[in-house]
Amino acid sequence: MLCPHCKIKLNSAILHNTEVDYCSQCLGLWFEQDELRLAKDEKDKDLQWLDIDLWKNEKEFKISYGRRICPSCRVPLYEVYYGSSGIIVDVCNLCQGVWLDRAEFKKIIDWLKKKADYEVLNNYVKNLFLEFAEIFTGPETIREEILDFLTILKLLNYKFTTQYPAISKIILQLPK
Repeated sequence: MLCPHCKIKLNSAILHNTEVDYCSQCLGLWFEQDELRLAKDEKDKDLQWLDIDLWKNEKEFKISYGRRICPSCRVPLYEVYYGSSGIIVDVCNLCQGVWLDRAEFKKIIDWLKKKADYEVLNNYVKNLFLEFAEIFTGPETIREEILDFLTILKLLNYKFTTQYPAISKIILQLPK
């Protein structure tokens, strides 16, 4: 496979327990279908419940023709705006592979952390119900979706404890 940017041969590497291909010159990363999600889940277990779904929110969905070629299929990649993050990723509509330029993986993780903080505190009930529904509808396996649901419960506990230590202390002192 060739780098979509530099046109040199890609090398293989392990990124957060996920085998990816990378360019030794520009340090871009090629993720085959589902590898971006797997690497993100390994990088930060508390982000597992946030799906990397480029097509989910129609209001934030923006796509344009790209100039780069898919390393796997050799067809043009599409430039997809990653939600409201300001990050543009290159996606193949045939193999569902994703090309990230240098440091975009870190930018996505940082953006997801901010989004998770906001979502857990401000849309907790909504996200809890959505994750509960995904246990039955996917897109991941039932086991993964249950873990996502439990992660939201755990995160709320952590956020509540750090934001309201006085209330947390009172709750812990209540008779059992």
